[in-house]
Amino acid sequence: MVNPICEGSFLTLHYRLLGPAGDELVSTFDGSPATLTLGSGALAPAMEQRLLGLTEGAQAGFDLAPGEAFGERNPELLQKVKLSLLRELGDPDATYSVGDVVQFPTPDGQASYAGVVREVGGEEPSSAPGPEAWLLFDFNHPLAGQAVRFEVHVIGVL
Repeated sequence: MVNPICEGSFLTLHYRLLGPAGDELVSTFDGSPATLTLGSGALAPAMEQRLLGLTEGAQAGFDLAPGEAFGERNPELLQKVKLSLLRELGDPDATYSVGDVVQFPTPDGQASYAGVVREVGGEEPSSAPGPEAWLLFDFNHPLAGQAVRFEVHVIGVL
């Protein structure tokens, strides 16, 4: 008897995520397969929904519309942070450039989240910063608002 994938299924699978230009972003096909429990949050909910009903041995590909996999871009997730605060709470000698990814602790200190430097304002961070020196961080998922392709080969379903 073949078990279809349902909420809570334990899966072993290979998967690949392709960006909007068809570039491979993540793939397990050249290495060990992934193991996960459907519904645990290991994959974006829209990807998990595509797996429902597939059975062992299934191979499938799904095109997810812009924003479907990782949400829409949220302008409220663009935040200015004073350079003096970053130096006070982090490495006082750190330098920052556009494109850098910086980890921030959650308020409870139990986890972290990442922001990408999108803009540097005020005085140059490499010189003695004035009080107006700041960095604009983007806390959106890098693929927010973009179409992606999700390809999968289901190896096992429990």
